[in-house]
Amino acid sequence: MHWNPWHGCVKLSEGCRNCYVYRIDGSHGRDSRKVYRTADFDLPIRRLRNGRFKIKSGETLYTCLSSDFLLDTADEWRAEAWDMIRRRHDLHFFIITKRIDRLAQSLPPDWGTGYHNVTLCCTVENQDRADYRLPIYLNTPIQHKIIVCEPLLETIDLSPYLTSEIEQVIVGGESGDNARECRYEWVLALQRQCVKAGVSFTFKQTGAHFVKAGIAYNIPREKQHAQARKAGIDYLRPEFNKQSPGPLFDIGDE
Repeated sequence: MHWNPWHGCVKLSEGCRNCYVYRIDGSHGRDSRKVYRTADFDLPIRRLRNGRFKIKSGETLYTCLSSDFLLDTADEWRAEAWDMIRRRHDLHFFIITKRIDRLAQSLPPDWGTGYHNVTLCCTVENQDRADYRLPIYLNTPIQHKIIVCEPLLETIDLSPYLTSEIEQVIVGGESGDNARECRYEWVLALQRQCVKAGVSFTFKQTGAHFVKAGIAYNIPREKQHAQARKAGIDYLRPEFNKQSPGPLFDIGDE
């Protein structure tokens, strides 16, 4: 289930160039740079007539996928959002950010070593952003950490950052008519790094322009996730001890 407490964002780095939120908003004549609190702001704490929460205990809420949870424009609403996350300790909140350098100043006062019900992911699309964001990420107290390499724009060496704190790496190509290519050798390099470090790995999607063994493929949006799964390269770290490989989290289709 998605929870978008606010909508709209400001492009920050190369991974934002062909942002799917801008693409969708543009098709409806909306300005994605205009950030506003949505009608679903209080979704986690809405109740039924009998007083029970509408969202049942145990659900995962994929949070703020149409913006960035740490966007400075949303500073005035974030404390209230953290309060809802705290109150719904029976839900799991999955948050992805390109602004990990703003986390320390954006945390609630009782954060401590992190809320047990929050997975906070750091996005890195190239080596430059990996080397800037990941040292900050590793030095920030968070209970559940996942690195998201999406859109993957080049080969990346994550090996210095794949510590025991990192639970998973999620990788995907770029979608849309103007998508930049994603090369299979880049994906495989990350998979090998994760296997060596014992970190779970998920190949989420190929992207629109996928290059494998020197052959360029144009892959329709509806097939990009399935084609990634067909590669059969997902990896679960040994302690999960499951029957078949699969992601800890799958953030789905944007």
